[in-house]
Amino acid sequence: MAVNSVSQTESVFSKPTTRRSRVRWFVLFLISVMYLITYMDRANISVTAQAMSVEFGLSKTEMGLVFSAFAWAYALGQVPGGWLADHFGPKKVLLSIVSFWSLMTAVTAMVSGFFSLFIVRFVFGLGEAGAFPTASRAMQLWFPKQERGFIQGVTHCFSRLAVAVTPFVAVAIMSAFGWRWVFYSFALIGALWAIWFAIVYRNRPQEHPGVNAAELDYIRGTEDAAVHSMDRQTVPWKRIMTSPNMWYIAAAYFCFFYGSFFYVTWFPTYLLEYRHLSLQSVGVLATIPLITAMIGDIAGGILTDSLFKRTNRLTFSRRAVAAPALLGAAVFLVPAATASSALTAIICLAASNFFLEMVLGPAWAVPMDVAGPSSGTVTGVMNMTGAVGASISPLVFGMLVQRGSWTAPFFVTAAVLILGALIWILLLNPEKSVVSETGN
Repeated sequence: MAVNSVSQTESVFSKPTTRRSRVRWFVLFLISVMYLITYMDRANISVTAQAMSVEFGLSKTEMGLVFSAFAWAYALGQVPGGWLADHFGPKKVLLSIVSFWSLMTAVTAMVSGFFSLFIVRFVFGLGEAGAFPTASRAMQLWFPKQERGFIQGVTHCFSRLAVAVTPFVAVAIMSAFGWRWVFYSFALIGALWAIWFAIVYRNRPQEHPGVNAAELDYIRGTEDAAVHSMDRQTVPWKRIMTSPNMWYIAAAYFCFFYGSFFYVTWFPTYLLEYRHLSLQSVGVLATIPLITAMIGDIAGGILTDSLFKRTNRLTFSRRAVAAPALLGAAVFLVPAATASSALTAIICLAASNFFLEMVLGPAWAVPMDVAGPSSGTVTGVMNMTGAVGASISPLVFGMLVQRGSWTAPFFVTAAVLILGALIWILLLNPEKSVVSETGN
């Protein structure tokens, strides 16, 4: 009877294992909220920039330097942040990162002029630097290859959602309490997320009580077990840094980030000063290109995964989305720059940003595809180079505007995006490993 009882008990509990649990989608939501908070804290200064410039007497070039300070520090911290994720695991690193940058968000409200603002934004950039490489390593541990374009699209969709809603939230707070309370309020949101993450997240699916064997097998797939291992492994620094494919990946992302950083830096000021819109109108109209960006994030992720599932050709599925998208983004920048109507310009910028954001799904899936257990480090190298592009972009924009042209920066950006498309078409190989001499 005891044997039969045990057998019956085993059969009862074994039935659910034939259907996969779905804990990985909760993990995706948790990380996506972190992306949202990251960009809320990054984009809030674009809304407060004009008020801060007036209070502190900042020129356009000085404000461009403040915007760039974040990107310079963000670039410097990428590779160390990615390495820490590979070495210590995503949970410890993300907890530290989010807690620190939330503190620096609050400190931003205490600045007194250009130099203190520059320093705080620089340190804030260091604080945020490792977030996305660490999150990519976390998602590599939780998702199979055939879902990686989609999940990267979703997380970046949340980041663009942040840029879309931040003007509404920040303008409301600033109108009621002043610009400093924008930073205090946003810092609190980050602190609350860190507490939530600490309670519910696990580094690996097998450590989570809600994950069953079927979901675990699906996540692991046919990949090398080392990809899903949390054992501390030696990062092949020499191979990564001398791999031509690594630098093609990085250069392509440089071009993307150069174009996209406009929307979290100069875009509201452009609408206020060049298109002569009211602050309230900016709070509404500035969201249009960001909403289309969210659609582009999802569309690019779904399309690259769909192409991979149908063809089993990873290079084709990543390249066929990213390269045409960059070209489309470049094409729509030209009428955006030359249109006499503010509404026409915004519609063209919305179309450009839709295509630009389609790049993110394949671009962020590639480091997962080519880096094995060093995906955090490789993503850090890619994002570091992208952040260099981001640091140059607002400075070039500010300098050209100060010289009297609001249209020239768009033509420069279009040229950079075309260069990115050529790199994807001619050089970047999404199947060539950057951590080993042979294999994918």
